[in-house]
Amino acid sequence: METSDADKLAQFEARIARGEKIEPGDWMPEGYRRQLIRMIGQHAHSEIVGMLPEGAWITAAPTLRRKLVLIAKVQDEAGHGQYLYHAAETLGVSREHMVDELLAGKAKYSSIFNYPTLTWADVGMIGWLVDGAAIKNQTMLAQCSYGPYSRAMVRICAEETFHFKQGKEMISIYAQGTPLQREMAQDALNRWWWPSLMMFGPHDSDSANTPTLTRWGIKTRSNDELRQKFINEMVPEFHALDLSIPDPDLRYDEASGNWLIGPIDWDHFWQVVKGNGPMNKERMAARRKAHEDGQWVREALAAYAERLNV
Repeated sequence: METSDADKLAQFEARIARGEKIEPGDWMPEGYRRQLIRMIGQHAHSEIVGMLPEGAWITAAPTLRRKLVLIAKVQDEAGHGQYLYHAAETLGVSREHMVDELLAGKAKYSSIFNYPTLTWADVGMIGWLVDGAAIKNQTMLAQCSYGPYSRAMVRICAEETFHFKQGKEMISIYAQGTPLQREMAQDALNRWWWPSLMMFGPHDSDSANTPTLTRWGIKTRSNDELRQKFINEMVPEFHALDLSIPDPDLRYDEASGNWLIGPIDWDHFWQVVKGNGPMNKERMAARRKAHEDGQWVREALAAYAERLNV
């Protein structure tokens, strides 16, 4: 007797409740597959677009060591995008389709990459603050219910930890350096603090996807829970360096043990998500140009593969 979809769904959710991983050949609800393609695709696009803000500073790095570190980091981001596109392909979507969706403006990537890098200190602040926020999300995703995504995140998290440490080292040096270096570090914190908090996504009460993602084990922590944990860790670190958090409402709550922040400007967040951020147009123009410039490589590879199959 053929198993009904209702029975399959019940068995699927029971497996997730037991902590089992769902693999590509397993039965899964269409909604689960669709949510994963959306999330993994957005994550992959973010890694690729995320190469741009820091990549622009490779030729302006102050020392050879800093240049080598930054080159390695940007290269890592490209690799992360490749891991994630592979993970998404196991769900039956092609990489070409995902890239086409991005270039057509139909797919999203993290809003954080639509801000300019104005000084060299931004490279350090992205490494410490932005990658620190990313690690919080990615550590959670390493525990997600879909096997290929979970396994990709284990390696990505290990490499992101390197990025986080190099960024923290840079900002720590500048915060204790010359007045100009301190000013650059503080300015970078002022500009990247709020966009980094927005990386965790809308408040849980305003997120339409959170209940489904939690139910199916794609997300194991809520947006607000991860954001609060991040704030609690970062505020004392910046205060130890005598850097000021750009939030006049910031206060420590003895009862909860949490650092409480002022309101997040979600109207600004959604404007950036919709394509109206400071660098949205420039980022997409750069990606489209890179895609066009690489057309001859894709054609050559396709011709070579066809010849091998003759």
